[in-house]
Amino acid sequence: MQDTNEILKKVRKIEIKTKGLSRNIFAGEYHSAFKGRGMTFSEVREYQYGDDIRNIDWNVTARFNKPFIKVFEEEREMTMMLLVDVSASGDFGTQVQKKREMMTELAATIAFSAIQNNDKIGVIFFSDKIEKFIPPQKGKKHVLYIIRELLGFEPESNKTDLECALVYLTNAIKKKCTTFIISDFICKDFRQSLTIANRKHDVVALHIYDKRETELPSVGLIKMKDAETGKDMWIDTSNAKARSIYHSNWKERQEQIKQTFSQCGVNSIAISTGEDYVKALMKLFQQRM
Repeated sequence: MQDTNEILKKVRKIEIKTKGLSRNIFAGEYHSAFKGRGMTFSEVREYQYGDDIRNIDWNVTARFNKPFIKVFEEEREMTMMLLVDVSASGDFGTQVQKKREMMTELAATIAFSAIQNNDKIGVIFFSDKIEKFIPPQKGKKHVLYIIRELLGFEPESNKTDLECALVYLTNAIKKKCTTFIISDFICKDFRQSLTIANRKHDVVALHIYDKRETELPSVGLIKMKDAETGKDMWIDTSNAKARSIYHSNWKERQEQIKQTFSQCGVNSIAISTGEDYVKALMKLFQQRM
């Protein structure tokens, strides 16, 4: 169990970093990618530099011989849900940070983006069961509570079952929401439950992985341990064939996961613990505009 003061320091550090990102970098992208334009037309006004050209009213523009844009009423509030994988495999990391640390920062950034756009944010922590459900609410106090839980939460189980989390989401959240699944997706097939969840909600997948899950260095005989089952395995990494099989298995699993997202109509992006997740999120948001 982490010391309370240590957790509070980490909360403050993550708040400063992720709040700044969501306010200065993602504000417009989040709004365009998830809220879109309001449903109710309000008025037209002259075009100003920086306005979205997709909002130009061509009839009025032709009549007055200068550009005018349509103005819409402010978008209704939305609900954002985070499905955060807290299984033991998240404790792995060989690059800049562990997978769990990156998941926490991503969740915090999305949470701050949500409240700055007047949206509610809720979280489901899952392993191979529902570990904790934080109902959607608004406000900075609520987001800081979520971050504290992300940092200090200790799951009861080490294993992963995304299907149970998706079924819980479908049943627990009655109105349509946008849901981010933040996971390494090391779990059994979840295609059917994802298809059902995405019919009701707008599901987005953030696939977190580490470089050492993709390839092994040639460093001789090493003992590897499955964090979720506790099973040990010895691998001779100096054997080129062993390294090749390891990499091929990774590529095959990656392709299966990507295919699942594609078939279920889910936007997704894979983010390595060694890369800048800001660029990855920007890319994802822009894909949805």
